[in-house]
Amino acid sequence: QVQLVESGGGLVQAGGSLRLSCAASGGTFSNYRMAWFRQPPGKEREFVTTINWSGGSSYYADSVKGRFTISRDNAKNTVYLQMNSLKPEDTAVYYCAAKFGVLGAHKSDYDYWGQGIQVTVSS
Repeated sequence: QVQLVESGGGLVQAGGSLRLSCAASGGTFSNYRMAWFRQPPGKEREFVTTINWSGGSSYYADSVKGRFTISRDNAKNTVYLQMNSLKPEDTAVYYCAAKFGVLGAHKSDYDYWGQGIQVTVSS
């Protein structure tokens, strides 16, 4: 059983940057594919990005490609989301998620979830 805890959210102006962190415990972190999802106000939870166990392969939603970067540090059991050039439409609760195995881009693909953290981008 893996526990995930997000940190680093907050309020930022459009064009600014934030870095989210997700600390994992209770399992062998390097065994898991990690991902970030987000849920904008009044909308469904949507895929943002995922990274494989080694950090050597990542995949992004078109809406964040070129602005967001996912990375991981297996020695620290932590995955990161660097968010640059933020837009008001990036406002959402951001969730960290984990799964075994192959790439997945739907929320039902993931077995473990953090509690979520608010990111608000003001215009």
